[in-house]
Amino acid sequence: MIALSRLADIENKGVTPNLFRLYTLCAIYRLDISEVLGWYGIDVAQLFADSSYILPDHSHPVHTRNGRIAPPGAIDLPIELDPGFDPSKNTYLTRMIQTWGRVPLAMIDKLDFEHFHYATIGTDDLFMSPMLPPGTLLQVDINDTEIVQSGWNNEFERPIYFFEMRDRYVCSWCNLADGMLILQPHSLSPAKPTLLKHGPDADVVGRVVGYATQLPRESSPDDEDLPPTRKKRRKKSRPE
Repeated sequence: MIALSRLADIENKGVTPNLFRLYTLCAIYRLDISEVLGWYGIDVAQLFADSSYILPDHSHPVHTRNGRIAPPGAIDLPIELDPGFDPSKNTYLTRMIQTWGRVPLAMIDKLDFEHFHYATIGTDDLFMSPMLPPGTLLQVDINDTEIVQSGWNNEFERPIYFFEMRDRYVCSWCNLADGMLILQPHSLSPAKPTLLKHGPDADVVGRVVGYATQLPRESSPDDEDLPPTRKKRRKKSRPE
C-alpha cells in the first residue's frame, strides 16, 4: 500500500522510492522494472558488462537461473545482412550489416544452455594463460568428464578441463596416471604442474567446449576516472 502523500512526493518533489515501493508501482502500472530503474540512472543491461571490470581472484562457475543464463532486457543484434554476404569468404562484417535492431534476450533462449555450465577464470588461475587469460568466460560440457590424453595435433586441439578442488576451481590441461590428476599448465604460464588425487582432491566438472575473451588493449588516460559504462568512444584518426 502506498500513501497518497508519498505518491505525491514521488511525482512532484522528485523523492526516490525505495525498492519495495518501486516494485509496487511497476506492478500497479504494468511497467518494465528494468526501464523504470533506467529513469534513476541504473542500466540493468550493463550489469554483466560492468561486472567484468572487477575480476575475482578465483575461477568460479557463473550462477544461472534454472540452469540458464537469462539476464533481463534486450541487446543490439544484426537483423538484416546485405544479400551479397558470403559466409565462405572473409568479410568486413560491419559493412555488410544493413539493419541493427533491439532483440529481446528471450529470443536467444532456444540456445542449448541446459546441457552446459558456465564459468569465469579468476585472476589467480594462470594455468591456461596467456591462451585463456583471467576474465575468460568458459562454456563447460558437464557430460564430458573423461580425460583424453592423446589424439590432438596442436595445443588448440588439446582438451581443456574445468576442475573443482576442495577450496577453488581450476581450468587446465590434464593427464591421468594411477588415479592421480596431473594439471598441466600452458607452456608460457607461470603456473607449475600440480598433482592431485582424482576424487578426494579434485573432480572433473567437465570439458571446456567454448570460451570468450577480450584481446588486450591500452586504455586512454583521459578515460581512467570515468565509470566503465560511461567511457566515451574515441574516434580513431584516419590518414588523409
